[in-house]
Amino acid sequence: MLTRKKSEGFNLAFLDIMSCGLGAVVLVFMLVKYNVDDSSIETENLKQDIESLEIAKQQSEQTLREIEQALQDKQISKADLLKRLRDARAELESQSADIAKTAQQIEQAKSDIKGIKINKKEDVIETQQVNEEDYLLGLKVEGAKIAILLDSSASMTNEKLIDIIKTKSSSTKEKQQASKWVRTKKTLEWLLARLPADSEVVVITYNETAAVLGAGWTKAKDATSIKVILSDMNKLVPEGATNLQLGLEAARKVSPSNLYVITDGLPTKGESRYKSLNPFASCGSLLGRSNTISGECRVKLFRQTLTESAPGGMKVDVVLLPIEGDPDAINEYWSWTAATGGLLISPASNWP
Repeated sequence: MLTRKKSEGFNLAFLDIMSCGLGAVVLVFMLVKYNVDDSSIETENLKQDIESLEIAKQQSEQTLREIEQALQDKQISKADLLKRLRDARAELESQSADIAKTAQQIEQAKSDIKGIKINKKEDVIETQQVNEEDYLLGLKVEGAKIAILLDSSASMTNEKLIDIIKTKSSSTKEKQQASKWVRTKKTLEWLLARLPADSEVVVITYNETAAVLGAGWTKAKDATSIKVILSDMNKLVPEGATNLQLGLEAARKVSPSNLYVITDGLPTKGESRYKSLNPFASCGSLLGRSNTISGECRVKLFRQTLTESAPGGMKVDVVLLPIEGDPDAINEYWSWTAATGGLLISPASNWP
């Protein structure tokens, strides 16, 4: 009895436990069902979050790609700039090298020029400095015995006839300071300053008379005697007629090897007996019947003067200064110098 009662008690308790367990299971299913129905909202939210994240991811990836592209572009630009910079530096270095080389060549040229030995004599007199391009083209002072004929007539004061006429009635000082006469003296100084060192010189002036300046033949090296010639020159007064024949006869007497003539035109007076010469029948001034001489008569006078008095066997160079109203002078003097192998020079107004 006792044993059976114990067995029934056990079975009832087990059923109670099982019932409780079944109830728990049912409750769990109910809870699970409830949660499943309720999780759709959460899932939708999660999906939206995921989509938002995907969009953000895509945007981030796009931004990243843009950043990477920008960085790449900057790298390319930087590389290009670096290349340009290297090229510029290379060109600058090349130019600097060229400049340095050129500077070195210039310095070498300067050194070479300084090292050139120029055989030249020292001027025995001081003259106004002139550049080589200002020298008279082709005129070179040369010869062993050089005679210089210097026209000191009234026409050597000015270029224009009206000014020459005015100066004739002016004072001695004004005549000596006349513009063309000052230029004439500078021309003589220019010739004297360029005499060959081993030469001798004599300067003869002529107008209505002829005279030797200084002591006659003077050595080019003798600075004291050259200064005496210039001193006598400064005492001259340009006046009177132009008697080239007297100057040529004085030059012929000293037998020079080379002759230089400083004048401005054809002669206006001579020493021949023109009355007995047919070509001069119409030249009243040469026959004593007129105070003026025509251009045609001056040409005849010049040619007659050369025929009678020009020294032979020497080269003649002429410096022809300008004057108004004597157009035939340049042709006649050119013919004379050309026949002797010399030069006719009509210098620019700013020479010497």
